[in-house]
Amino acid sequence: MAAVDLFTEQGYDATTVAQIAERAGVTKSTFFRHFPDKRELLVAGQETLSRLLAEGIAEAPAGASPLEAVAAGLDRASGAIGPMSRQIAPRLKAAVAASAELQERDALKSVSLAAAMTAALVARGVPEAVAALAGELGVLAFKRGYAAWSESERGEQFGPYAVAALQELRAASASLS
Repeated sequence: MAAVDLFTEQGYDATTVAQIAERAGVTKSTFFRHFPDKRELLVAGQETLSRLLAEGIAEAPAGASPLEAVAAGLDRASGAIGPMSRQIAPRLKAAVAASAELQERDALKSVSLAAAMTAALVARGVPEAVAALAGELGVLAFKRGYAAWSESERGEQFGPYAVAALQELRAASASLS
């Protein structure tokens, strides 16, 4: 939260690790024990998110379609997205939009999440091309659902927003033929 506040107040490039550590009430060495650099703050929890997505896909019912399995992954991962995420979402979005470095890191995060979903689908026996497409749709649904959820005034959980976005994308992809 301290980093996002500083990124909002003075911009990502002008914010130093020392300032982030001071605002958070920790030392620089404590900061570096948790993060190799300030860019990594953007993807804190990414490994957990990837794991939860993959676990949800793996645990989907045996007869589930690839997109139904992705929906199960999105639902499982939604438990890691809490009220704090909703509070910082608009400021984080603005910080990413204002920084090419953060945009690059955000893109790498998307690639990583898609790879995790693709691998989980392939492990279920889904052909590689279908798994890759479903994984990419999962990332797009995650992003669209997150945007809608973070802008919502209701106190609902994130999961239904991501699953609804996936259903919307499924319907939209049907019109591509």
